[in-house]
Amino acid sequence: MPLLQVNNLEVAFATPDATVRAVNGVSFDLEEGSTLGIVGESGSGKSQSVLAMMGLLAGNGTASGSALYQGQDLLRMPAQALNKIRGNRLSMIFQDPMTSLNPYLTIERQMTEVLQLHKNLTRRAARKRAIEMLEAVRIPEAAHRIDQYPHELSGGMRQRVMIAMALLCEPQVLFADEPTTALDVTVQAQILQLLRNLQHDFGTAIVLITHDLGVVAGLCEKVMVMYGGRVMEHCDADDLFARPSHPYTIGLLRALPRLDRSDAPLVGIPGNPPNMARPPSGCPFQERCIDAADHCGDGPPPLIPFGEKPDWLRACYRPVYDMREYTGRAGDIRETSNA
Repeated sequence: MPLLQVNNLEVAFATPDATVRAVNGVSFDLEEGSTLGIVGESGSGKSQSVLAMMGLLAGNGTASGSALYQGQDLLRMPAQALNKIRGNRLSMIFQDPMTSLNPYLTIERQMTEVLQLHKNLTRRAARKRAIEMLEAVRIPEAAHRIDQYPHELSGGMRQRVMIAMALLCEPQVLFADEPTTALDVTVQAQILQLLRNLQHDFGTAIVLITHDLGVVAGLCEKVMVMYGGRVMEHCDADDLFARPSHPYTIGLLRALPRLDRSDAPLVGIPGNPPNMARPPSGCPFQERCIDAADHCGDGPPPLIPFGEKPDWLRACYRPVYDMREYTGRAGDIRETSNA
């Protein structure tokens, strides 16, 4: 049985003018010790999907569907019960550490509180454990930094503090929302190795939200591509980079720089993401798709099995042989991610 089963997850936000449907029918299974990468442009519904499962939606947000963690539906769990596993068995690395860390509390207070609450450690033992985790995420002079406030740290250090806080209780499921955005390449590689070690030692399952396809190539086994609140493609990472089947996935890969053609111009995706307060009636990617046909506007394409693998899912009306050829190489992306 999967550690986490998400079925037909939908998230909507009520505004005075309209209802914004940020997530529409997202489903996936997460096995113990596995890593799922969720990619897509800003506004595609990646973060809101995870925030709904963690019970952290804004006050005007509602979630429907189901998200079963060890048989318990996170979307319908009472707040008191959710608090016992949130930050403990389920943990999250937030995208913006400056707004996620409390500016009035020291790093020590924010880290030891988690251990005292969920692990019943004394303050001295919790402080020792917190310093060890800060050292694990490569914060220099951790015994000194732990007594500082968030504004006294650089952006990269604050990001590493957020990662350390999320890993303190050795969670079973880790939601990582752009965990390496503010980090340089060397520290990014160290953090990714730390996540791999966590998986190896404790069987932690990771849901990685990122714009960086290089990070996905270096860490994830499965990839889910989202656009306009919907899943466009869901498959093994190897298949996605070697044989992308959806026009949006192909567009994302075409926009990446290539090591073998450094002088080649980057090919962006024209246009803008759809307005989810007034979503399109057909495929959400139709207006920006270079392979769109008239029938793409008839309705959202269903997410159905594609190709020879039953777990390779794709939401597109056009057959792959009828689309423009993808000329990228997965090796370029993997080499970059492992540099």
